[in-house]
Order: sequence, then C-alpha cells, then structure tokens
Amino acid sequence: MTEKRSLICIACPLGCGMDIVMGNGMVKSVKGNGCKKGVCYAQTECTNPTRILTTTMRVEKGKYPLVPVKSEKGLPKHLLMECMEAVNNLKATAPVHIGDILVENILNSGINIAATNNVEKLAE
Repeated sequence: MTEKRSLICIACPLGCGMDIVMGNGMVKSVKGNGCKKGVCYAQTECTNPTRILTTTMRVEKGKYPLVPVKSEKGLPKHLLMECMEAVNNLKATAPVHIGDILVENILNSGINIAATNNVEKLAE
C-alpha cells in the first residue's frame, strides 16, 4: 500500500516543502528537498520521529526551585509525554551544574536528561 505525506523540512533554514511517498513502512521517494539533509530528515520523520525534550526539574535545597533540563539526543516521539511525567516526578538536589546528568537512561531509552543551567545550594 502506498501512502503520500507532505512535510516542511526543518533540517536547514530553507524550509523546503517536501512530498514523500511511503510503501511498506519505508520511504520510497522524496521530492521538493533543496539539499541532501531533506532526504535524511524525511527518512527519520516518517519512520522513527524523534524530538529533543526540554523542560524543568524541581530542585531541593537550591537557590532556585527549578532547573532547566533537556535530553542529550532526540527521544522517540511516542515517549515524550511519559518522559515529561517521569521528570516531573523527580527532584534534583542542589548544587546542580550545567551538563550534570540528572536522569540516566530515561524510560530505558538509552538517553540521558542533563541540566542546562546551574542552581547553587542555599546558604545555611
């Protein structure tokens, strides 16, 4: 069975409108891409879409109550809401530094969640 999809490519600033033909769960053809990145983007987006998760995590004993975090790589799109819930149920303990891994292998995805800012410990 053949399926047709249309996508706007976000792999580079051109924002090309692409027409994709799928068959048997695979990309058969990509038209409208202005560069090679478009073909790779279409392949990934149509067969295994991923997204970078950006959110915040609560911090105990910190100067601020929250620290911004993000996934180190794109997570499978279907896991995003579950990952958000998991992060929402966790707390980091200050001090937290940029790059600290706050959640290892979230939901057995092989992807870590890292801090993207610093939160110093409250002075006692």
